Amino acid sequence: MWNKIKLLQRDLSKWSLFLMATCLFISIPIFTIIFYLFDGFGEMWEHIVKHFLLDYVQNSLFLLLGSGLLSVLFGTSAAWIVVHYEFPFRKLIEWLLFLPLAIPSYIMAYSYVGILGNGGLLIRIFQPMGIDVPKIDMMNIYGLIWVLSCSLFPYVYAGSRAMFKSIPSSMRESSDLLGASATRYMFRIALPLASPAIIGGLFLVSMEVLNDYGAAKYYGIATFTTGIFRTWTMLEDLQSAVFLSALLVVLVFLINGLVTWIRGNKSYAFKIKFSDDYSIPRLPVSGTKSLFLFFTALLPVLFGLILPLIQLIHWAYLTMDTMLNMELLWITIQSFGIALLSVFFIVTAALILIFFSRWNYLKSFHVFKKIATIGYVIPGAIIGIGITRSSQGFINFFDEIFGLQIGYVFYYSSIILVYAYTFRFLAVAYSPLESNSLRLGKNLHEAAYLLKSGKFKTLLKIELPLMSTALISTCLLVFIDVLKELPLTLILKPYHLQTLAVKAFEYADDERVAEASIPALVLIAVIGTIMVILNLARQGMLRSNKKQVK
Repeated sequence: MWNKIKLLQRDLSKWSLFLMATCLFISIPIFTIIFYLFDGFGEMWEHIVKHFLLDYVQNSLFLLLGSGLLSVLFGTSAAWIVVHYEFPFRKLIEWLLFLPLAIPSYIMAYSYVGILGNGGLLIRIFQPMGIDVPKIDMMNIYGLIWVLSCSLFPYVYAGSRAMFKSIPSSMRESSDLLGASATRYMFRIALPLASPAIIGGLFLVSMEVLNDYGAAKYYGIATFTTGIFRTWTMLEDLQSAVFLSALLVVLVFLINGLVTWIRGNKSYAFKIKFSDDYSIPRLPVSGTKSLFLFFTALLPVLFGLILPLIQLIHWAYLTMDTMLNMELLWITIQSFGIALLSVFFIVTAALILIFFSRWNYLKSFHVFKKIATIGYVIPGAIIGIGITRSSQGFINFFDEIFGLQIGYVFYYSSIILVYAYTFRFLAVAYSPLESNSLRLGKNLHEAAYLLKSGKFKTLLKIELPLMSTALISTCLLVFIDVLKELPLTLILKPYHLQTLAVKAFEYADDERVAEASIPALVLIAVIGTIMVILNLARQGMLRSNKKQVK
């Protein structure tokens, strides 16, 4: 026992304490929800359990199942086609398949109602031609499943495409020698090998489905997220909202456990060839088959990008005279400002976790790092409830103990919103930066330490410059996520702050869907531009790596 205490005293450093303090501070929302569960049920809890809880559970699970299946179907089929076949406009479609992520699901929900609703765009186009267009009611759970799938399938597409491209040609050649057809090779070899990427993409789709508020609210579907908002704002029962949040956290961890169980201890490793972008030459096709593959790959782009954009542009044309004004410019500036401020704190927190844990000698302290980066799998509504509850605790504490009124710090400034974004999106910055920091190895910073260079000086002068490309791409990714976030912003934004996402939602919620188009298009244009920049940068890095290998 005494020896263990001595080892602890030897290994405990200031970096260990800084790491623990930073992680615990970032993780306050989750600890708050756990703490307030012991206060008992809220006043409306029995009413919620009796009348609403079953709908929340059933609808949420049905959305997960339906959106997951459609996203896998769209994502994997499109990835298989663009990786294995050569047909007209393949490169353009391969790139466009990423862009539906630039359209937030709640904006796509508004677009589809405009396209297929009474007097919608399709009816206006085809009725003058004498073509009867069947009216499709999108304002139900099936419409919501369709909208979420069209918006989120690129998560599955990106991972499965990368895995299909990395499968070595020897596996395809071996299956051909054994007489296996292309279909048998796909289902028995390629898809099982790509299953980690498909499951990973499906997990991200599930988290986004559970986090969705705008589309579900607009379509009138009772889910856990809409239930949390309803319990807090309409029923005015924050404690019951805490219990609903806790149930949703349990569901998230069950999904995470299911993903881990499905993966199990299987090995998916194989030797990857870096001599070419594709391990297997794409098969040239022509005639009917070429048209079939072209339209099959184009369908997700059509439904997830082209049709929503056409509807939004049509609405923007109708409302541009009244909506293009200084108010829109000011909202855009506010959105960019809060996003840039959040990016700074999120990336800084990620670097603190990465390098403080490296300088820390107690490996057991790394569990705090895992707790701090859990925010991305926690829906924004839960984080908002946790921060609201903890804010009230701080306000009451300072009022009762010191007689200080500090409510304005929490409710009239953007500090709490930036803090919430930091917890929510820390994992988005942490994962790519950590992988890039590991690529640097130990030699550089160890050599710097031998030359009497301090840890911070080494970090600023050597390590961060070498990670500059990863830092820029990470900042852009975080910027996109903050710009799109809706539930967390709705809960925690100060009254004087407005963002493009919130403004578009408010217009649609007030049945002014056409007016929502221009803020939505500005948001889509910014996100789409950043995605194009990231894609070009990635292609440049791939070409550079290819030259180095050769």
